[in-house]
Amino acid sequence: MKNVTCLKKIDKQSNSEYIERKKKMIKLKKKGFDFPNNFFFKNATKKIFKKYSQNTKEELKQLNIKTQIAGRIITKRIFGKAIFFQIQDFDHEIQIYIASHNFSISEYQKKILKLDIGDIIGIFGIFFKTNTGKFTIYCTKIFLLNKSLYPLPDKYYGLHNQETKYRKRYLDLIVNLKIKKIFIIRSKILSKIRFFMQEKKFIEIETPMMHDVPGGATAKPFITYNNSLQQNMYLRIAPELYLKRVIIGGFKKIFEINRNFRNEGVSTRHNPEFTMMEIYSAYKTYKDMILLLQEIFLYLINIIFNSSILKYQQHSFNFKKEIRIMTMCEAILKFNPTIKKENLKDFKNAKILMQTLKFKIESHWTLGHIIHYIFEKTTEKKLITPTFITEYPIEVSPLAKTHPKNVQFTERFEFFLFGYEIANGYSELNDSEEQKKRFKQQILLEKKEKIKNSFYDFEYISALEYGLPPTAGLGIGIDRLIMILTNQNNIRDVILFPSLRQKT
Repeated sequence: MKNVTCLKKIDKQSNSEYIERKKKMIKLKKKGFDFPNNFFFKNATKKIFKKYSQNTKEELKQLNIKTQIAGRIITKRIFGKAIFFQIQDFDHEIQIYIASHNFSISEYQKKILKLDIGDIIGIFGIFFKTNTGKFTIYCTKIFLLNKSLYPLPDKYYGLHNQETKYRKRYLDLIVNLKIKKIFIIRSKILSKIRFFMQEKKFIEIETPMMHDVPGGATAKPFITYNNSLQQNMYLRIAPELYLKRVIIGGFKKIFEINRNFRNEGVSTRHNPEFTMMEIYSAYKTYKDMILLLQEIFLYLINIIFNSSILKYQQHSFNFKKEIRIMTMCEAILKFNPTIKKENLKDFKNAKILMQTLKFKIESHWTLGHIIHYIFEKTTEKKLITPTFITEYPIEVSPLAKTHPKNVQFTERFEFFLFGYEIANGYSELNDSEEQKKRFKQQILLEKKEKIKNSFYDFEYISALEYGLPPTAGLGIGIDRLIMILTNQNNIRDVILFPSLRQKT
């Protein structure tokens, strides 16, 4: 109850301050304040700081450098007849010194003193250093550009409530420049990925976000309705089936970076709306996609860390040396010493293993389903070192080509890092008859489960019947990739506005 009482006090204080600030705004409007749009800053604070902050107090005095900047008041300190503001622009902060004798009594008392933390102001001034050596702007003119009606969270303590951070991301960005930096790095990563793909002669493609038939992955879709077409539509769960049609149409190397939507769980690893990059290349196999993914990682790590070593939490790995490739069954055996090879050999032994592990078996499961389930439950989170897991069971890989040496498995891999699945790739199934069969099997299995996540895509089958050349594909979870490259352990910290339950 103590915390609840404390929160009520904060809310009451916030409401009280809101009322006072609202009164100030009403008075300002009566006096002609019209949210001025004619103040243009000439200098970004970070560039100014970089250029002049090393100059001595005497040098700055001689240079007499004039500036015109704008920003948000972050702190306010009054010392007798002077005020110190700390203002923040896009990515830096700077101190402003305001001496009362530079302004009329009316302007100083009725305007400047009444400025609040959070207000956006424009400043004309001259650079100098205080007696303590603090790089500062000596203010000669000041303009209110917009008033903040609510008080900001404490600058030095930030936002502690995680939900508030995500729900009111704009406040998080104001008081936490580290968070802002993450999203600047995110933008840089996306830009560099595009540059890399273009250098490799891949063409960027855009495919529909609303599908007649959801496909390309097994997931529960979001359903909407198209009034013009008078039919249900689905937010896409993956762009795969459209991108492969583009390969059928004669493109050789393509990629798309865009949103996918899956109407499923929300967690530190999952967001229903997320960013994916899918890559397709004709006349390549899943082994080529493994090599391409390694190249992408090395390229990005070199840009961000200036080396081939990736650091995340307490771990670090050299991407030129520490890459493992193993089959799913090999991984299960390696990371679970109590499980023996014969346990995964046939359905009977696998069923006994499931009972020993106290895992529930669904009535329609085959050996492939069991192996995949055991891998997910016992092994995935143990894959800390960069690891490619290959040879996924055919039952859970309906769009992947059958492995030539073992028809129970496919030419598919997933890439794991620090216990996260980061990417998925395979040699694409291009036998239209086999694809028909697998679609039908998926739908039959889901009928037994009384769910409907799989659909028979007639248009895709029709396209396949014109002939998909030998092709390999790769999908990379961009949000998880950025989590690792920015050393975050919650996917919500790399998505500006993650999915949250609506507040009542």
